[in-house]
Amino acid sequence: MRTLIVGASGHLGGEVARLASAAGAEVVGTSTTGTHGWSRLDITDREAVLALISGVRPDVVINTAYRADSWTICADGAAHVAFAAAGAGARLVHISSDALHGGRPEPYPDDAVPTPIYPYGAAKAAAETAVAAIDPAAVLVRTSLIVGDERSKQVQLALNLTTGRARGALFTDEVRCPIDATDLAAAILELAATDYAGLINVAGPQVVTRAELGRLVAARYGLDPATVPVCTVAEGGMGARPAEIRLDSTRAAGLLKTPLRGVGEVLGVA
Repeated sequence: MRTLIVGASGHLGGEVARLASAAGAEVVGTSTTGTHGWSRLDITDREAVLALISGVRPDVVINTAYRADSWTICADGAAHVAFAAAGAGARLVHISSDALHGGRPEPYPDDAVPTPIYPYGAAKAAAETAVAAIDPAAVLVRTSLIVGDERSKQVQLALNLTTGRARGALFTDEVRCPIDATDLAAAILELAATDYAGLINVAGPQVVTRAELGRLVAARYGLDPATVPVCTVAEGGMGARPAEIRLDSTRAAGLLKTPLRGVGEVLGVA
C-alpha cells in the first residue's frame, strides 16, 4: 500500500506517516520546503500537484496540509490534491476543521452545514465543497484542536503564554473538543482502509475551553495552572471568532476501533 501524505512535515502529518510506516505502508510525504526527507510540493501549484501524484501513483492520499492565513493553501490546494488523487484512482482522505462552524451551544453533527464567520473557516468550507464535488468517494474528516507533545501548536501556545515567552491570553469562553494527534492519525488511517465516504467528525470526547486546555497543559509540564493568562474573547479584542464548537463524534466512535481519548487523559492529568 503506497500512501502519500500531503503536509507530512506537520504535527498531524508526521504522526500519520509514522503510523502508516509502522503498519507496513510505503510512505511518501510532502512538505513546502522538502525538509525531513520529504518531497517538496507547493499545493497551490496545480501542475506540480498533478505531476507529483501521477508520478508517485499512490493507493491512498491523505491531505493534512493547511495554513490558517492562506486561502490558496486551504481551499485551492485542497481542490488540486482532490483532482490529482481522483485522476490517479487513489483513495482520498481530506482533513477539515471545526473552524468552519459559527459556534452554538448544541453539538454539531457530522453533516452540519458550514456557517463560517472568519476567513480560515470560510477557506475550510470552500475546500470541503471542492473536494466533495471532485471526488464524492473521499472522506472529509472534521476535527478540532490537535494536542499531544510539544509539536502541538496548542501545547506550545499554552507553554509560551504561561512562561512569558509570548504575550496574550487563552479564552475562557471559547469551547472546543481537543484530540490527540496520534489518536487522530490512527483514525485517519483506519478510515482510509474503509469505503466510508463523505463527512465525519473525529474529535475528542472532552469539551474544554481554551483556558481550561491551557491549565491542563501547564499541569502536564509542572507549571502552576493559576499562572496561565486568560480572558474572554471580547477582552482579547480578537474580533469575530466562533465561541462554542462541540463536534458530535458519536458516529466515529461507533465506527472506529481507534479510541478517541479526552484531553485530560492524553496529557496525563485527567
